[in-house]
Amino acid sequence: MGAFALNGRFIGTIRLIPLGISLAPCEAVIARHPQLPAQIQEDGWEVGRLVLHPDHRSEPELLKNCFHLTLMRFIESYPTANFFATCNPLLARLYRRFGFSVLVREACEKEGEPYHLIHGNVASVRLAVAKDAQGARQ
Repeated sequence: MGAFALNGRFIGTIRLIPLGISLAPCEAVIARHPQLPAQIQEDGWEVGRLVLHPDHRSEPELLKNCFHLTLMRFIESYPTANFFATCNPLLARLYRRFGFSVLVREACEKEGEPYHLIHGNVASVRLAVAKDAQGARQ
C-alpha cells in the first residue's frame, strides 16, 4: 500500500499485492486463462485501488504523476516485477500509457461490465515512462 501527499496533505492511495499467496483478486482471473505463459506470473504483482481525493480527481497530470512515481519507485526494489490488473476498457487505455497491454479482453465481468486482464513488465513500463518524459520535454 502506498499513499500520496501534496503540500503536507494525503491526497490518495495505491495498492500492490503480490501474486501467489491467494490475496490478489486477479489471480482467479489468471487461473481461468491457462493459455497464458506460466513464467509471466513470476514476481507478479496486482496493481489496483489507485484512488485520489475528490478535490484532485479532475487533474489527469496528478494521477499520471502518482502512478509514474509508484511504478518507478517499486521497480527499484523489484527489478523483475510483472504487473497485472483487471480494469474496464477505458482504464486499460490509461494503463497503456504506462507500458501495460491487454492480455485477455473481457477476461471477467464486474457489475455487468466486461473487464480486461492487463499486464506490464519492468522493461515495458520503463520504456513507456521514458517516452512520456521525452514527449513532455518537447
